[in-house]
Amino acid sequence: MRSFDWNVGYPSRRLPVFGRSVVSTSHPLGAQAGQQMLRSGGNAVDAIIATAAVMAIVEPCSNGFGSDAYCILWDGKELHGLNASGLSPADWSLQYFIKKYGEGHTRPPARGWDSVTVPGAVASWVALHERFGKMSLGDILAPAIEIAERGYLAPTVVQQKWEAAANEESISKQPGFAEMFLPLGRAPRVGERVTLPGAARMLRAIIETKGQALYGGEIAEAVEKHARANGGVMTAADLAAFRVEWVKPIAKNYRGYTLHEIPPNGQGIAALMALGILSNFDLSSLAVDGVDVQHIAIEAMKLAFADTYAHVADLSHMRVTPEQLLDDRYLAEAAKLIDIKRAQPFAARNPVRGGTVYMTAADEGGMMVSFIQSNFMGFGSGICLPEWGLSLQNRGHGFNLNPASPNVVAPRKRPFQTIIPGFLTKDGAPVMSFGVMGGNMQPQGHVQTLIRMLDFNQNPQAACDAPRWRFNAGLDINVEATMDPKLVEALAARGHEMSVIDDSYQDFGAGQFIWRMGDPSIEGYCAASDSRRDGYASIY
Repeated sequence: MRSFDWNVGYPSRRLPVFGRSVVSTSHPLGAQAGQQMLRSGGNAVDAIIATAAVMAIVEPCSNGFGSDAYCILWDGKELHGLNASGLSPADWSLQYFIKKYGEGHTRPPARGWDSVTVPGAVASWVALHERFGKMSLGDILAPAIEIAERGYLAPTVVQQKWEAAANEESISKQPGFAEMFLPLGRAPRVGERVTLPGAARMLRAIIETKGQALYGGEIAEAVEKHARANGGVMTAADLAAFRVEWVKPIAKNYRGYTLHEIPPNGQGIAALMALGILSNFDLSSLAVDGVDVQHIAIEAMKLAFADTYAHVADLSHMRVTPEQLLDDRYLAEAAKLIDIKRAQPFAARNPVRGGTVYMTAADEGGMMVSFIQSNFMGFGSGICLPEWGLSLQNRGHGFNLNPASPNVVAPRKRPFQTIIPGFLTKDGAPVMSFGVMGGNMQPQGHVQTLIRMLDFNQNPQAACDAPRWRFNAGLDINVEATMDPKLVEALAARGHEMSVIDDSYQDFGAGQFIWRMGDPSIEGYCAASDSRRDGYASIY
């Protein structure tokens, strides 16, 4: 095989694509697997499950069978939400972590068994299939089985993150990781063949047991054995106790449209709050890539995050309600705190009065699915069971070890989650299924792309391609290297502490968008896929 230089490239431009059925995600094999379901008589749910299973294999630096998942789905008549984020083990408590790690830590570890909560992704596939699927689970998962056994060639962007993980001892030294992901003693090179035979074995077990092998069966028993041998406390009973939760999405109106997000424990409410604040400004009268629009949006996002980080947790443990955080008067008061000429660090207020993959699919029948599954922090915990192709997330790192926090760790509790699928409607009708990846970049990506589409009429691909900023903390802002240097200077002059970053994968996310153009069987959809990753939108 010729050894090309895979890192040399020239600027390219993606265009929006149009079709009556669409699957869009960050790897072509995933999108093609979903489109195969649609071409075989399946619906958008069949497509999204097939895509999700393939993505767990071809982009393991972001997701896997041990991920969590969320979904927002338009079934042709109404909107449904699914929370498949996992619970902490029954033996986790604040005292457990203090006794094991001592005082002074603010969060559980980022790697290893004490970062792992029950994985919910496989349960989400089964739940979606049982309620909305048309095809057999065996047919849906067949493409993933074939890819796991026959292999695929390591893609460019994924390989970069794979290699970075191989060089990080906190991941590469975790039990099972090197055997599963570094069989040659290193990460695969771009264009090298990768196989995951254990993943094929697990997929067959999922088909045979409708997922129960992981939730109380032989895989659950293997998980418990692995945990006990390596300092963890997760049990087969923890896995067996898990149930997905069907939820009503929370929503906020913006410029005549309605954005829908999964309610807490996720951070989707931050996007809703930011848009609620921005509703108090006439952005369309300003220049889309001018300093005023970008400054106001950054400040609105900072205000939203301040409250999100202080108040959002497992919904049953929150001390304020989503309705209080989304109250129009409360958000209008927040808008008044924005100084148009000066960046500010914002503290949380009190509203009480008295490493991720995203995929989306839409079919000719009008079903649209917005779906996300994620490890968190790349390869997640680093814990792997190679014989099952199972790599586990580290969502437990999202808990807090402050006893005063609503997000403090506790038994059988959901941690604060970063993953958020988005959905847009107008007058109760579906408009767009979309998402943008990357930790706290996700609500920021939702807000930035929606401003471009709804305030400035940019098409989904243009809104996706535009340079992005990312708020971190305080006054700290990262911006993409493609952003106009004059805009960067102007933002810095207003007090933003600007850093230009040339790594788009984690820092600025990756988006997928499907916009309904009219009757799905006639006009179909417009789709966009982010050039920041390896994927595309597959259309028919």
